[in-house]
Amino acid sequence: MKAVICKEFAPYANLTVEEVEDPQAGPGQVVIDVKAAGVNFPDILLVEGKYQMKPPLPFIPGGEVSGTVRAIGEGVQGFREGDRVVAATLLNGFAEQVATGAAQVAPIPDAMPFEEAAALITTYATTIHALKQRADLKEGETLVVLGAGGGVGTAACQLGKAYGARVIACARGEEKLAAAKEAGADELVDYDAEDLKARLKELTGGKGADVVYDAVGGPYSEPAMRALGWGGRFLVVGFAAGDIPKMPLNLALLNSRDIRGVFWGAWAGQNPKENGANMAELFELYTAGKIRPMVSASYPLDQVTSAFDDLMERRVKGKVVLTA
Repeated sequence: MKAVICKEFAPYANLTVEEVEDPQAGPGQVVIDVKAAGVNFPDILLVEGKYQMKPPLPFIPGGEVSGTVRAIGEGVQGFREGDRVVAATLLNGFAEQVATGAAQVAPIPDAMPFEEAAALITTYATTIHALKQRADLKEGETLVVLGAGGGVGTAACQLGKAYGARVIACARGEEKLAAAKEAGADELVDYDAEDLKARLKELTGGKGADVVYDAVGGPYSEPAMRALGWGGRFLVVGFAAGDIPKMPLNLALLNSRDIRGVFWGAWAGQNPKENGANMAELFELYTAGKIRPMVSASYPLDQVTSAFDDLMERRVKGKVVLTA
């Protein structure tokens, strides 16, 4: 089979696509014929050696796939060959086939396109965990989303609206804000053209927001934190801007604000039942038409660097996927 290979921690332009042996289904595993694989910013960090986890070299990147079950290992129940599924694989997803633990695999609705299914796992699973388990977002609260035109950002806009929140989407430029609006945002803020703190205070009538969802970091985190009201919750989701902000801790003391980290992968590993319930809820919301992954581009495996370029150059509105 063909697969994307990372041979050294280096710029992603060094990735190669090569023929490797087909995976086999070990005990407790299934092999999936990959139809689509979601591309995420952490994939870039992994191949460049900048992520908190460094896999043994060489390795195949790619943490989320959709496709059909090809083979079933010993002890696996609940799946048949040909089933349409998604899987959170952590690694090995950028390939024509992948073997993964059956516990990480879930069926998808027959009407769900493989590209949308592959775009669902990381961004929406991260976001539902962030808004439910970490923020305890309630109907009628105000949710501020930084990076609202990207993958997790559009997921946060859609899920925030599904939970009855008022969503203020913050992004850079008209195209990203248009994507956030399409995802259901109530208000739009261009944080390169407006004073972020002042605009958020204005939009909340001086009260401040209830929750900030920050997958961006950099210069936007502190003004967003300052725009939180009493008992506000600041969700640390990621640092797409590249810089990890050093937040003055007196901002947590003022207005009794909380800073809450969101690490979905680690949480899911420790709480498989709760994560399974979250995934089932996501498919229910999809079937009900309340969420739908936005896929802005699709590339074949041998154009993986083009997909990464789209991410790095901020061209992605929603998600980008690879097709095998």
